[in-house]
Amino acid sequence: MVITIPLVLLLAAVALLLLRFKAVGFGAAVAVALFGFYLAGTGAADTVNQLVTAVTGAVAGR
Repeated sequence: MVITIPLVLLLAAVALLLLRFKAVGFGAAVAVALFGFYLAGTGAADTVNQLVTAVTGAVAGR
């Protein structure tokens, strides 16, 4: 049985835990989220998607 978790949910959980344990401030979390949102609209989005796909594939052992 294979269970998959969307990467965005995993990253959201990490961000919430970092905020909960005060490892990062609210302003920094918002700034990083906005950076990711605006980065997705640039030409770097395809490169970032390919990099994330390659890393997750390597971690999964494909």
